[in-house]
Amino acid sequence: MNLELAQIVTQIIGFLIALWILKKFAWKPLLRLLDERKSKIKSEFDTIGQKKFEMENLTSKYEAKLKDIDSLARKKIQEAAKEGQKMALDIKEAARKDAQILIQRAKEELQRDVEKAKVQLRDDLVDMTLAVTEKILQEKLDEEKHKKLITDFINEVENI
Repeated sequence: MNLELAQIVTQIIGFLIALWILKKFAWKPLLRLLDERKSKIKSEFDTIGQKKFEMENLTSKYEAKLKDIDSLARKKIQEAAKEGQKMALDIKEAARKDAQILIQRAKEELQRDVEKAKVQLRDDLVDMTLAVTEKILQEKLDEEKHKKLITDFINEVENI
């Protein structure tokens, strides 16, 4: 193996020149591209973290609003139920009052009918008594006719 010093030195110098050219023209742009990519990825992660934080805030606000809406709906339902019960009680009370008024009117009408019937009965009794008295005065009564007139009078009263 023959190693020539001049050839080794030339290759070392060539290697160093190639290294310097790569460093000057290739490594800096390549490192700059890697740094830009690294900063871009970092900014995207920061943006994602910020969006995630905003999303969590919006979610918590949304859930709070849902709870408020739910409690408001329950409150409205309870108010409506109370109002319905109140209306039912009012309707029952009005119906009870109307029923009492109808009962009172029916009692008054019945009382008037009873009074009319009593007056009519008294008038009929007077008329029958007058008719019987008239018959008695016109005829001479014996025991048999007297019983027959009384029986007829009773039958007429029963038919009324």
